[in-house]
Amino acid sequence: MATAMEKAKSIVSSHPVVVFSKTSCPYCKQVKQLLATLRAKTEVVELDTTSDGPDVQAALKEWTGQRTVPNVFIGGTHIGGCDDTVAKHKNGQLVPLLSEAGAL
Repeated sequence: MATAMEKAKSIVSSHPVVVFSKTSCPYCKQVKQLLATLRAKTEVVELDTTSDGPDVQAALKEWTGQRTVPNVFIGGTHIGGCDDTVAKHKNGQLVPLLSEAGAL
C-alpha cells in the first residue's frame, strides 16, 4: 500500500491537474471532457488499465476518503469527484483554480 500511496502522491505533486479515472466511467468522461474543453493541462491516470490500479484506488481512499472515480486534484489539492468539479465550474471557481495551478 505504501508504494501505491507514494505513486499517487508523486503523480499529484508532479502535475497541475490529475484525474484518477476509469475508461468505462461516464462521470470520468464528463470531467475529462470539461477539462479538455477548458484546455487544462491534465494528467489522466486510468486505474482500470494499470496493473496497480486497485492498489492506487485503495491508497486514494485512505488519503482522501473518496474511493470513487473520478478523483480530481488541482494544484495538489483534492477537489472531489464529478459533481464537485462540475459544481466548481458552474459557480465560477474552477477556472481560477486551474489558472492558479498553472494548468491554463
